[in-house]
Amino acid sequence: MTSAPVDPAQRGADPGFARGRRLRSTPALRRLTAQTRVAPADLVLPVFVKQGISEPVPIGSMPGVVQHTPDSLRKAAHEAAEAGIGGLVLFGIPSDKDAVGSQADAADGIVNVALRQLRDDLGDELVLIADLCLCEYTDHGHCGVVTPAGLVDNDPTLDRYAAVAIAQAQAGAHVIAPSGMMDGQVAAIRRALDSRAFPETPILAYAAKYASGFYGPFREAAEGAPQFGDRSTYQMDPPNADEALREVRQDLAEGADAVMVKPALPYLDIVARVADAVDVPVSAYQVSGEYAMVEAAAANGWIDRERAILETLTAIRRAGAGQVLTYWAVEAARLLRR
Repeated sequence: MTSAPVDPAQRGADPGFARGRRLRSTPALRRLTAQTRVAPADLVLPVFVKQGISEPVPIGSMPGVVQHTPDSLRKAAHEAAEAGIGGLVLFGIPSDKDAVGSQADAADGIVNVALRQLRDDLGDELVLIADLCLCEYTDHGHCGVVTPAGLVDNDPTLDRYAAVAIAQAQAGAHVIAPSGMMDGQVAAIRRALDSRAFPETPILAYAAKYASGFYGPFREAAEGAPQFGDRSTYQMDPPNADEALREVRQDLAEGADAVMVKPALPYLDIVARVADAVDVPVSAYQVSGEYAMVEAAAANGWIDRERAILETLTAIRRAGAGQVLTYWAVEAARLLRR
């Protein structure tokens, strides 16, 4: 026995037949009703600048990303400004590394030279964010000063961070972004900046930075020492979520003006919890391993590359990040404008 067909007029009036697809029928409707938007100004481009090279050096595990010369970085920065992105975050690879990372605060250190050049070129057109850590500058590859037993010594490291922060601010950084996950790093940097006439320089704290398996390509890009060791004693343990909120609260109490979660995609729940808990800007770093996975899958024809790029960025924004640090920043900005 067959049922009588339902009158379309009656079906349309039945709340049980509400049709979400009505608002998805055209690209224009989908844009109009989108709850989450990604704009070029939300994106920050991480860049690597290396001392002593005459041409940009491709990074094998990060297709499309290079170690810049100072001149090629200046060109890339102009392109980034034209694309309308929010800013750059700078990482440096010095020619010489030592136990205390002395090139990080040297006046002729590669990042400090690059900051001065970019500030002269662009003024305030892009936000110049100086990553503050020692791992790219030390011969052991750790993020701080190491004891004879091979452990990172927290408090002497804070003195180094304070010196680096002053050097970066003097070089023209708009924002100082400490990423080493040392206890008390924000307070030490805030005191140093304030004491040297930089009270207006904000601090973007890598507040919840996890000891992640997704950093591998970055180590190639930054030429981290192979014996850098286990960072699990100072970076966060991946199973822990409540601890992230404690780290964020501590950094804010010490004077951070904005906070960051790193990595992004494996920690979207942390991004959401932090965004719900604070009333300062929240950033998330789409790290090298996240980038490399998408690029590798796309190169094999397994995914639609451009869709995947924009979908991942939308997911990070949807979780609550106001700013996204991503190696696709300039390309994504152009895709969004198109």
